[in-house]
Amino acid sequence: MVSLKDLRKVSDYEWEIPSTLREDMRVAVRIFATRQILEAVMNDRSLEQAVNVATLPGLAGNVVVMPDMHQGYGFPIGGIAATLYPEGVISPGGIGYDINCGVRLLGSFISVDLAEPYLDSLAVALDHACPSGVGKEGLFHLSASELDQVCLLGARWAFQKGLASEQDLQRTEEEGCLKGAMPDKVSPRAKARGRDQLGTLGSGNHFLEVEVVEQIFDAKAAQKMGLQEGCLALMIHCGSRGFGHQICTDYVQEFQSAVRRYDIHLPDRELVCAPLNSPEGAAYLGAMRAAANYAFANRQLLAHQARKAFEEVFAGKIQRWHLHQVYDVAHNIGKVETHSVRDHSVKVCVHRKGATRAFGPGSREIPPEYQSIGQPVLVPGSMGTSSWVLVGAAESMDKSFGSSCHGAGRVLSRSQAKKQVRGDQLRSRLEAGGIHIRAGSLPGLAEEAPEAYKDVDEVVETVCGAGIARKVARLRPLIVIKG
Repeated sequence: MVSLKDLRKVSDYEWEIPSTLREDMRVAVRIFATRQILEAVMNDRSLEQAVNVATLPGLAGNVVVMPDMHQGYGFPIGGIAATLYPEGVISPGGIGYDINCGVRLLGSFISVDLAEPYLDSLAVALDHACPSGVGKEGLFHLSASELDQVCLLGARWAFQKGLASEQDLQRTEEEGCLKGAMPDKVSPRAKARGRDQLGTLGSGNHFLEVEVVEQIFDAKAAQKMGLQEGCLALMIHCGSRGFGHQICTDYVQEFQSAVRRYDIHLPDRELVCAPLNSPEGAAYLGAMRAAANYAFANRQLLAHQARKAFEEVFAGKIQRWHLHQVYDVAHNIGKVETHSVRDHSVKVCVHRKGATRAFGPGSREIPPEYQSIGQPVLVPGSMGTSSWVLVGAAESMDKSFGSSCHGAGRVLSRSQAKKQVRGDQLRSRLEAGGIHIRAGSLPGLAEEAPEAYKDVDEVVETVCGAGIARKVARLRPLIVIKG
């Protein structure tokens, strides 16, 4: 186990586990956290998992851990690792089971004061328009060939169907489509799970949330995003549903034999991987991209359905009721990018697991209107707490492979939360605080109680204090839709 005495303090917000801690470590682990956050995570295996990641072959630069870290499968959630492309490895555990789980934010100019009388009706309309829950089927049923097109085109598939605008695409990471997707590398089982789930939220910590922009910290950035204090915003948090989960399951099993074939020695079998330039590694990368594109399309369809709900409730009552895209960003994904490592420009595969891309000002990969401020970084809180809009800072490119945090981060497992919190009491508490709740089940609601998560404000203070992101706006929840 890793203890606090094994860490070297770099600053109040940065710590390092040196590569000398264990003989099998190839690189150091750089952690963005306060001492208080570090003390809290000593109860799980997240730092030990980060040290294990530092043993992977072909790593470029340090393994990086964000303040919302907690124990995951193989990699810690909140972990980032870059491997040389194409000679390094790719690890499904470094991307996660919910491939391209991510966040989309839509802004509006609807004043909360004008909207207040209609919020209950809006909650009902959104709950009806955006199906949620375990295994829930959506409104879009795909043929086999249509599913392949979603895998290849991502959000652009929705655009071709008239369900997205050009601005929606332009304000989505990679314009909503990763090139190089290979639907033929996806199993029949995964395709069967994905055909009827497009346009659904799912369950767990996924949600759709109507929020009010409570405070602006950077007026210029907020103006460019179309965020206005006192106005409504809509946040969507979901991923690739059972489609992506099955793809990860399939390749974790496949890679158990691949590590033996390529003589890769690992301290934890959950880190199974394959060389990127091997047939197995290339197949997983192609299948992962297919799942990522499915998730981009999924959030796009949910946004389309949510817009219809807003129209149903507000059209004819409020003049400017339309929702515009602010940004859509992934936080469980593997991306081939070019970064500077020890003063050398190198092509790497960046594994971001529970971590958000946070490119700084001037990056050509972000929309032109955001290049002067940096890429929007969307950080959802938990029910009853704030969510945040940040922008990536220039230092993120040097310190964290252009990455930031992705949320609050769990401190209680789902089973622990259900033991400590009653769903009916939680619902009453949230509704007493002015939050309209629609949940598929009370036990599921209890799993996602605010006390099951870290303080998102402290997480945000940490990444901003470390210089890898800047605050733009804080959002307060008004309506929460959960599976």
